[in-house]
Parts: sequence; C-alpha cells; structure tokens
Amino acid sequence: MNMKAKFFGNRANQLHKGVLELCILNDIRNRKMYGYEIVRKLGRVEGMIINKGVIYPILRRLKRSGLVETFMQDSHEGPTRKYYKLTEKGRDMVGQMNAYWDAIKNQTGSIEKGQKRRRT
Repeated sequence: MNMKAKFFGNRANQLHKGVLELCILNDIRNRKMYGYEIVRKLGRVEGMIINKGVIYPILRRLKRSGLVETFMQDSHEGPTRKYYKLTEKGRDMVGQMNAYWDAIKNQTGSIEKGQKRRRT
C-alpha cells in the first residue's frame, strides 16, 4: 500500500467509525432488528464495510449506555434471535444526533464547494 492510500485509509476508517453508530441507531429507530439483520442491511450501503466483529461490540456499548434494549424471540427460520430496539433515551439521543449530523452536512457543504458562509 502506498503512503497516499494508507493516509486515506486511516481517515476513511475514522469517519466510518463515527458514522456507524448513527447508522445503527437509525436502523433500529422504527422497528426492532436482530444483529445479523443490521449487519446485512448496512453491508449493502456502498463504502460501508461491515462485519459482525464491528457491529456487535457497538450494540453492546449502546445497550450499556441505555440507548437500546434487547429481547429474545423465536424465529421460524432458525434459532432464537436477540432483537434490539431503542429505548426512550435512545430515541432522544438519535434525534439529537440526526439534528447535529444535518447541521454538519449543511455547514460543510458550502466548504466542500469552496463557498463562503454568510453570517447573519
């Protein structure tokens, strides 16, 4: 790997980690989901390199933080599955995170295009 690719890879990895938690919270915002379902869904997003070894530690951390709760449910397609759903605290947090993300996108959009930001 050349230095340029390594530099970009490190930056992309940092950005990826920062966005992944928000994606997971948004995925389970409106419905319960089991872990592998989250892995598959996010894996279909271009540029989102996902595997179980990344998702499950994040889900455990979200549970410890009180943002998600889990429950077991029988499956017609195999073994019992552990489902994740947002708590009220998680709903509040994802709402705040989405608002912050939107603000970042709006503010950095003009920077990316080389435009000056107007002051009000």
